[in-house]
Amino acid sequence: IFFSIVASMLTSIHLIVGLFHVSLVAAASIIIVIVAALVFFGGINSSGMAGIFKILLVFATVFVGGILSYNDLGGLTGIRESFPAFPWLSLFGKGIEDSLFSLFSMVIGVISTQTYVQALFSAKDSATAAAGCVTAALIVIPVGLPSVMIGMYMHAMHPEINAIDALPFYLCIYLPEWLGGIGIAALLLSSLGSISGLALGIGTMISRDIFNDLLGLRDVKRLLWISRFSVLAVTFGAVIFVFHYLDSLVLHWNYLSMALRGAGIFLPLTFIVFFKGLVPKEAGFAAMIAGIMVACLWPFIFPDSANALFPSLAFNLLFLLRNCYQNVINFGKDTAYLRNIKRKVTLLMSDFPYPCEYLYLFRSDFITGYTIIQDKQKTRQG
Repeated sequence: IFFSIVASMLTSIHLIVGLFHVSLVAAASIIIVIVAALVFFGGINSSGMAGIFKILLVFATVFVGGILSYNDLGGLTGIRESFPAFPWLSLFGKGIEDSLFSLFSMVIGVISTQTYVQALFSAKDSATAAAGCVTAALIVIPVGLPSVMIGMYMHAMHPEINAIDALPFYLCIYLPEWLGGIGIAALLLSSLGSISGLALGIGTMISRDIFNDLLGLRDVKRLLWISRFSVLAVTFGAVIFVFHYLDSLVLHWNYLSMALRGAGIFLPLTFIVFFKGLVPKEAGFAAMIAGIMVACLWPFIFPDSANALFPSLAFNLLFLLRNCYQNVINFGKDTAYLRNIKRKVTLLMSDFPYPCEYLYLFRSDFITGYTIIQDKQKTRQG
């Protein structure tokens, strides 16, 4: 979640610096004040309202800008003339490994994110959840493709600018003033709303999951202030982090965030849902820790292969499959034992003569049949 905040913080700082011509420190201060106001006075409702406005405004402006930039490039013919087929028009332009890493990071990260999973589980039935997934996927297309067109147009016309400045620059220069202003406002609202919502999520986890559940703190006011100070601390941390990576790509941090979520959550969550009861919580916790540690240490140990998603998933499987296999073996042994017990109970109830030691076995290991066995034992003694 922190790296998602970094991605939104990177966008916000560049937008404010470019629009208002202020210093980086001033831009960061403005962001911290706005995030604090949104979280302190609006809470989750403010971030939800920001999300609704963000979708409508971004959809309208980017869609129009994408059509205009496509026509200005000369359509498909002009695009083919301006950009070589590889890497610009290839799905694997960055290389197969990096492209697959980006693809699976996005898919696994979405599946592992509480926000998306909770939205599906909140649906009234499976059909509604499936319809919501399809609708969300269809909404992404008319926003993603126009954004690509705008980026390609800006690279053709202004190859000297940073990638992060391409969309704001296009909205300010090439769109009508009123429409470009709406688009800039949408981008700024989007990034600030994302920062406040994600920071609030971290603050809630720290106050409730750690101080409330683990440390036993029950004072509501103290928990509220812990949540607020956590939001400020996370925002300050993201600002300091961004200052060291001002020229980095937003998508890099988004993909890294998704990969880290998948490394710790995806396979343990999958095994809990589809193989319920086979994985003890200790094994699930160990798999989560192993996946996250591998994801963090892999780029330092193997710098030539910095994409750590797949090694992290392999270490997840190492812990999960071992415990699943052991539990399946134990389950088979327990099933055979219970079948033997059931056969003995059946014979006992049919007046088949059994040695007394089996009765003690029943009394100690098969408690649900104790009354029947005790009654039958009394009948025989009588």
